[in-house]
Amino acid sequence: MCVDNSLAESIASEFSKLPQVVAVALGGSQTANVSDELSDLDFYIYIQEDIPLDIRSEISRKFATRSEINNQFWEPGDEWIETNSGRGIDIMYRSPDWIEAQLDSVLVKHQASVGYSTCFWWNVLHSTPLYDRNDWFKQLQEKANVPYPEALRKAIIAKNYPLLRNNISSYLHQIELAILRHDFVSNNHRIAAFIASYFDIIFAINYVPSPGEKRLIQFAKQLCQKLPMHMEQNINCLIFCIAYPFSDQGILDKANNLIYCLDELLRAENLISD
Repeated sequence: MCVDNSLAESIASEFSKLPQVVAVALGGSQTANVSDELSDLDFYIYIQEDIPLDIRSEISRKFATRSEINNQFWEPGDEWIETNSGRGIDIMYRSPDWIEAQLDSVLVKHQASVGYSTCFWWNVLHSTPLYDRNDWFKQLQEKANVPYPEALRKAIIAKNYPLLRNNISSYLHQIELAILRHDFVSNNHRIAAFIASYFDIIFAINYVPSPGEKRLIQFAKQLCQKLPMHMEQNINCLIFCIAYPFSDQGILDKANNLIYCLDELLRAENLISD
C-alpha cells in the first residue's frame, strides 16, 4: 500500500497543477478497505472545464506506456496501466455541479433509482481527497456526512420492492418468460437487475448507502446488521442456476426464496404489511 499511496500522490500532484482542476479524490476499493492485488486506483478529477486531451495524454505518459484517453463508455475518463507496478489507473472527470446534483437528488429530494440508488453518495463519503482547492471537496463531504434520510429509505424500498415480484412487469415475471422462451441473454440480464434491486433494498433497510455493484455480499455482511436469513446461500444458489436455466423451475424457486426471506425482514422492520 505504501507504493500505491506514493503513486496516488504523484498522480494527484500532476493534476493539481492544472487550472481546470478543483479537486482530486481517490475512491473505489482502495478507500473502502476491500482492495486486493487486482484493484485499480480510481481517481475522481473534479474540473471546472475540460482538460485538453493532449495534456491528459502527456500526464499519462509520465506513468504509463499503455493508456486510453477520452473513454466515453461510462463517465468520461482515461485508463492507464502503470508501467512499474502493472496496476490499472482509472481516471474519471466530473464537474462539481454534477456531483452536487447527485447528492441533492438523494439527500434533499429523496429520489430513488432502480438499483444502486445511493452509490454516488457512498462514493463521496468514502473517497480520500488528495488535492482540494478552496476546501470544496471537504465541504462536499461534510454535506454528505449526514444521517440516512428515512424518506429516502422508504422511497428506495417503494421503487425497488414491487419490481422483484409484485408488478406485472416484475423481474420474476420477466425471468419466467425468459425461461419459457429459452432466452439465455434475457434470463441473465433480468437476474442481474433483480439482484441490483434486491441489494438496494438491503442497504436501505440498514440505513447504509449502496457501495455499487462489486463485492455486494461482502459489503452487506460487513456493514449491515439486519440481513435476510440465508442471504448469501440463496444468492449463490440463484446465480449457480443460471448455467442450467431450462432444466426445471430452479431459478424461479431460488428467486422466490430470496424474496420470501426479504419479506420477513421487511415485515419485522414494519416496511411492508401482510
